[in-house]
Amino acid sequence: MAVKDFLKQIIKETENDMASIVSSGIVGDCSTFVDTGSYSLNALTSGSMYGGVPSNKITCFAGSESVGKTFITLSIAKHFLKQDKKNVVMYFESEGALTTDIIAERGLDTDRTIVFPVSTVEEFRTQCVRIIENSNKHDGQMMIFLDSLGNLSTLKEMGDVASGSDKRDMTRAPMIRGTFRTLSLMLAKHNIPLIITNHTYDAVGSMFPKKEISGGGGIKYAASTIVTLGKRKHKDGTDVIGSIVKAKLVKGRMTKEESIIEIMLDYEKGLDKYYGLVAIAEKYEIFKKVSTRYETPSGKAFEKTIVNDPEKYFTEDVMKQLEEAVFKEFNYGSKKEDI
Repeated sequence: MAVKDFLKQIIKETENDMASIVSSGIVGDCSTFVDTGSYSLNALTSGSMYGGVPSNKITCFAGSESVGKTFITLSIAKHFLKQDKKNVVMYFESEGALTTDIIAERGLDTDRTIVFPVSTVEEFRTQCVRIIENSNKHDGQMMIFLDSLGNLSTLKEMGDVASGSDKRDMTRAPMIRGTFRTLSLMLAKHNIPLIITNHTYDAVGSMFPKKEISGGGGIKYAASTIVTLGKRKHKDGTDVIGSIVKAKLVKGRMTKEESIIEIMLDYEKGLDKYYGLVAIAEKYEIFKKVSTRYETPSGKAFEKTIVNDPEKYFTEDVMKQLEEAVFKEFNYGSKKEDI
């Protein structure tokens, strides 16, 4: 019996419908991505400005309150829906913060978006599994969101609150671990991405300030990509017009961990597509900083001028050079000749 025939026979005997010979591709392979709406955030999570979050894996954005987590997830949802008119979004929401107006204002097609209010980990797990199991009934792609994991309770905690008990809930962390053990392979098999937002807190007893992700180790092990977020005010003179968000890759299976980029959330325009590219252009000498201005192929300009008129300065040739720079900056074992 030929080797390949033998391997096919082994797969048949195991009755594992997800098993395959590696040369034919395996369940965990990811060749497509979902645009985040930001070139620099795409680069951080996929190693390409034209990539984004993996299309069949779990991605987590974690940060303190009001840092922009929901803003980013809605941007991803909008671009996913724009990719194909058959695409649909399943949005699990545990904070009661979303409204129809907010979703519409962020540019999502409200006819192809379902919001599932959930309050416990068990509710999310059960409903999410049912959605995944029925996903093959739709000929378009599906994307699932959970906003946020940190706000989910458990049935035990709900029962304790109702009975007046103040016992600490020791079931939540194991419940979260079990949930993502169940979901990880299911999502990969059905080629469905799951985007999660989560809370962070200050680690107790750490010599240096350190942020920990809530919910125990479940999400840390299950997620392929974890990005932590921190912000500062973005001002025009004395007016606060948005936030500059620092995004740090604390876990990445596709791109280099500990990489950091900045993105801009503008209160009027939303997530800025080009913000963060000036820093990369300067590092790789595509733009050269002289005093307080940058020398670019389109002429000298202040950073603020470039940010306000990005298409003038990020020309087709500049973007090609930036894509090469991004490959070297964020990909594991990257070499210029591999591009």
